[in-house]
Amino acid sequence: MDPYRNSDPRPPIMAGAPPSLVPPRLEWDRAPWNRWSFQHIREVQPTAEVWRGAGPVAPLARAERNLDDLDVPQVGGGRGPLSRLLDDTYTDGFLLMQDGRVVVEQYFNGMGPRSLHLSQSVAKTITGAVAGRLIARGLLDPAAPVTDYLPELAATGWAGAALQHVLDMTTGVRFDETYTNPTSEMGQLDVASGWKPPPPGADPAFVWPGHVWELILSLKDQVRPHGARFEYRSIETDVLAFCMERVAGKRLPQLVSEELWQPMGAEESACFTVDPAGYALADGGFNATLRDYARFGQLFLSGDIVPPGWLAATRTRNGAEFPPEARATLPEGGYRNMTWLGNRDASLLLARGVFGQLIYIDLAHNAVAVKLSSWPEFLSPMRDVPTRGAIAAMIDVIG
Repeated sequence: MDPYRNSDPRPPIMAGAPPSLVPPRLEWDRAPWNRWSFQHIREVQPTAEVWRGAGPVAPLARAERNLDDLDVPQVGGGRGPLSRLLDDTYTDGFLLMQDGRVVVEQYFNGMGPRSLHLSQSVAKTITGAVAGRLIARGLLDPAAPVTDYLPELAATGWAGAALQHVLDMTTGVRFDETYTNPTSEMGQLDVASGWKPPPPGADPAFVWPGHVWELILSLKDQVRPHGARFEYRSIETDVLAFCMERVAGKRLPQLVSEELWQPMGAEESACFTVDPAGYALADGGFNATLRDYARFGQLFLSGDIVPPGWLAATRTRNGAEFPPEARATLPEGGYRNMTWLGNRDASLLLARGVFGQLIYIDLAHNAVAVKLSSWPEFLSPMRDVPTRGAIAAMIDVIG
């Protein structure tokens, strides 16, 4: 079945009783099934709640404008209306705030204000923000060897790495992030996390990791000195999360609840997918509402929950090589503390996830944008770059 945009006829995925179109177990997160599954993760995977608490919801002031016809960059080149870009980038939800006020809030593809949406690697920045709070309280030290927190890693490729190397994805650990190779380490992570069964036709002699911690312990190789080069590897966030759980004596969903979701006044509880050992997938298993992702982004502007020292450190480049493949879509970019730096002075921070998830934090213009999507592709520069250009154009107009 072909991918479909919001303007196309919508196939009846999981419609009816019983449903006739059910996402295949091996393909639930791929197009076109992701157009349904990213909003229904609790029907696909076991999850753990990130409780919003019993406190009041933080209100969102509103100053709404209709920007559908705004001239913005388009997929494939040229310019055209914002509404076309949102359609061509398989948008499920889009929200733009400036000065703490909602300017645009739109839902598509059956999504609504209470819908939880899978954020993929946006979860990394959320996990990193919690780590920042633990660092501010002295529970974690970025300069300490990661083996101070997880001694078991002395027999792995993380031996000799500092926690800061993990935070910046500059360890030398060998981990192949190829999403389309089911036997790569990333494919093994899909199995270890419980997202996928072992692929058909796999070598029957291969021992698949039973959960994420087993996979981490199996990664023995170091391919370069720690700290030399940034290389995007999802497993680094999971190592960070295990360090956080070890020092706090709490599981990750409870930490995110207590450190972020409750104090920020989230509107809805969130959730993480969990592996067979009950571990919440820090690198990509987080689900929340559009508005609560915006509230999270706003924390980087308000400075009352995200520690100012953490924000300052995140905006400070680490000197590691930022390779050409990373510069292809972020020519002035960088990566620090589980967060993408979007421009030369790091006044633009990005939380990004495959299939088109984005939190865009513009410190210079006091603006936050959130885009939740279900692209047909894991990575798509032709959709990513115009999206960020469109957000910049919107901020320029409303500023």
